[in-house]
Amino acid sequence: MANGRANGQWYPPEWPDRIRALAAGTLTPVAPRRAATVMLLKDTAAGPAVHMLRRRTSMAFAGGAYAYPGGGVDPRDDARDIGWAGPARAWWARRLGVDESGAQAIVCAAVRETYEEAGVLLAGPTAHSVVGDTTGADWEADRVALVARELSFAEFLDRRGLVLRSDLLGAWARWITPAFEARRYDTWFFVAALPEGQRTRNASTEADRTVWITPGEAAAGYDRGELLMMPPTIATLRGLTACATAADALAGAADRDLTPVLAEARLADGEVVLSWPGHEEFTKRVPGAPSGSASGGSV
Repeated sequence: MANGRANGQWYPPEWPDRIRALAAGTLTPVAPRRAATVMLLKDTAAGPAVHMLRRRTSMAFAGGAYAYPGGGVDPRDDARDIGWAGPARAWWARRLGVDESGAQAIVCAAVRETYEEAGVLLAGPTAHSVVGDTTGADWEADRVALVARELSFAEFLDRRGLVLRSDLLGAWARWITPAFEARRYDTWFFVAALPEGQRTRNASTEADRTVWITPGEAAAGYDRGELLMMPPTIATLRGLTACATAADALAGAADRDLTPVLAEARLADGEVVLSWPGHEEFTKRVPGAPSGSASGGSV
C-alpha cells in the first residue's frame, strides 16, 4: 500500500528485516555494480510505445515484474578500441557524471544489453547509418556468444565492421539500489527509438513475455495493481507519458536530471519507513514484526 491505495509496486518480503539489520549495524552494504537499461520506443497511432519484458515468475528477484532490456557492465565494455560514433566519450562522461572510461562502459552496456535481450542493435557501418534486419542465424550466433561472454562487444563490432551509435541514446535517469539490498546496481536509464527495419523479440532467458505498450497504459495497469513493477520502472514510465513521439523523448532527455535516486530507510515508532527522495508515491510504512515474519509482495 502506497499513499493509501493498492498498486503494482514490487516489494520483497525480506526488506524490513534487512533494513532493521542495517540500522543496527549488523548488515554491511555491498558496493553497487554499474548497469544500464534502455527504454526502447516506437511511434504508434496512440503515441510512443515502449518495449517491456516481464521477468519470469520463477525468479527470486522481482519475479513477474515488468522491466526494460538491460544489465550490468561487462569489464570489457570500456575497451578503447571499440567502434564509436556520436558524442565523444568526454561529453558522455560529463552527462553521466563519471570518468571517460566509465562513460564508455555504461553506454556500451546499454547498446549491448539491448541487443542481447531484445535483438535490437544501435550500431551501423557508418556514423550516420544503422544496420537493418538482425534476425539471421549468423546474427543469432553472435548474440549468443555475447550473452555467454565468449565475445566482447568491441570484438563483435569489429568483426562486422560496425560502430556503436551513441547519438541514438538519450540519458533519462539514474537510480541506485537501496543500501540494504543484497544485490545492488547503479543504473543509468536511457531512451532510444527502434531503428527502421529492425524488430524486437524476446531473446532474454530471464523474461517469459514481451510487450509494446504506451507508457500511459502501462502506468494505468500498475495503478490498478495489474502490472507489477519496481519503483524505477514506473517512475520512468510516468516521465515518458508527456512525450508525444519517440523523437520528443530523445530531445527531452538532454534536460533530464541525472542526480541518483537512492532509497532512504529509517525506523520510526516501531515502523520501517522506506522512501525514495522526489518520489513520494513509493513511500512505505511497514509495521514492526518479528524477524522473518514481515509480509511482502505487491503492496
